[in-house]
Amino acid sequence: MMNLQIAICALAALAGWFAVTRHTIQMFQQNSYRSERFLRQLRRGGIFTFRRLAMLACAACALSGIFWAAAAIAAAWAAKELRTRYKVPIVYTVPACCLFAASLALWCAISAAVWIATGSAGAALTAAFVQLCLPELPLFLLAAAAIPVQAVLNRRRLNAARSILRAHGQLTVIGITGSYGKTSTKNYLLRILSERYDTLATPGNFNTLPGVIRTIREQLKPNHRIFIVEMGAKQKGDIKEICDLVHPQIGIVTSVGEMHLETFGSVDNVRSTKFELLRSLPADGTGIVNLDSEGIAGAELPANCRIITYGMKAEGTDYRAVGADFSPRGSSFAIERRGLDAIAVQTPLAGGTNILNITGAMAAADAAGVPDRNKIQAAARLQPVLHRLSVHNNNGVTVLDDAYNSNPEGARTALEMVRDFKLPEGGRRIVVTPGFVELGERQYEANRQLGREIAAAADTAVVVNRLNRQAILEGLAEAGFDPRNTITADSLREAAAKLQSIVRRGDIVLYENDLPDTFK
Repeated sequence: MMNLQIAICALAALAGWFAVTRHTIQMFQQNSYRSERFLRQLRRGGIFTFRRLAMLACAACALSGIFWAAAAIAAAWAAKELRTRYKVPIVYTVPACCLFAASLALWCAISAAVWIATGSAGAALTAAFVQLCLPELPLFLLAAAAIPVQAVLNRRRLNAARSILRAHGQLTVIGITGSYGKTSTKNYLLRILSERYDTLATPGNFNTLPGVIRTIREQLKPNHRIFIVEMGAKQKGDIKEICDLVHPQIGIVTSVGEMHLETFGSVDNVRSTKFELLRSLPADGTGIVNLDSEGIAGAELPANCRIITYGMKAEGTDYRAVGADFSPRGSSFAIERRGLDAIAVQTPLAGGTNILNITGAMAAADAAGVPDRNKIQAAARLQPVLHRLSVHNNNGVTVLDDAYNSNPEGARTALEMVRDFKLPEGGRRIVVTPGFVELGERQYEANRQLGREIAAAADTAVVVNRLNRQAILEGLAEAGFDPRNTITADSLREAAAKLQSIVRRGDIVLYENDLPDTFK
């Protein structure tokens, strides 16, 4: 009987280990396997999460010798965790599998060592349950131990990518960065340039140095004439690091705003980092910047190369979008170009942000020598980028999806679109948002201001998650928004369920940001 109890408790402990370790590696993975980012997430979530409390209760039962209770708690938690659906599920990459294997080996080794030292299976089980309380510790230890090995592997991959670029010959590299708008601009520019050239762009969110290196090694072919590189950054030097590898000849800065202030510290540091792209351009290169962005307007632009400016509202730009007309079917507008004839553009995309991104892409296409007729043809066939101010109709309800990576400046543009959108009689404007994250000390005030701006644009506000709820509700109240038109929900799934009961034909619903699993 004792052996059966030990066996069942051991299996329950193994199930508990797998559940907490999978969740921990999943969060570690979503933080790019960066220990400092993972630590920030742990601080945000607090020490006494439900998972931690469950594991502490499990360990307390084991320490008290109540192994059946410990086994029941561990098994129940494992069952709950394995049923939980996450927005970004774990990907069993080589690093993730290595962490799993090493964590299991360490967990078993410590438990076995206790068994050998004490001669007691109960003590070994106790050690196994106690270890479940700190599943992050092995990951930090393993990540630190892997740094030298990872450095060697990264250096080899970097050198391989350099060799491929050197051997390529004629290749025009276009870098794109910005606090927001860079992915959409990249995709639009890819479509335009592909009308004339064999063009490669970094896929998805491959906007870090490892992502760029992987794209070069796996996808860059001798027939490619243009390589578009999206460049993301969370700290100073990130953009320069990519530029030192690819050496761009054309660079686009789509925006500078309050993004990742937890790591940058200030908008000035964000701007300096984004401008690393412009400063990396050669003397005969071309820099393209959006003067409608508050973080760029009025700033001193680098003088090491030719600079082209664009915008919709800013005066005196080299490229300016004018006469914009929006409808559920898309947009029509003209682009006035300094020294060139204006061109008329029709596109299925809607919203000022998309028009700005198309205008920046058009400027880059001119610098690359694409004829006007090809640019106009490509614009008419552009497709919205998923979750980046895309518009679609759902049973008579207009859905404006701006759920990816929101920021104050981009949200303001989306809210202006909602406010000015032509609705049929009785149609209502509904905004669904969890607010902004990673803004450091500015986060509370930025979300309070978001509440004020929602009040000016919407009839109904749906505040998702608890992280920024108080700040957004405070802003709504300050603007005199009727609290009866405010809905709160702890998750996007709950918010969608509540929306189903109130939304009707003729409404427009804006989804502004969607927090990843690392935020609650």
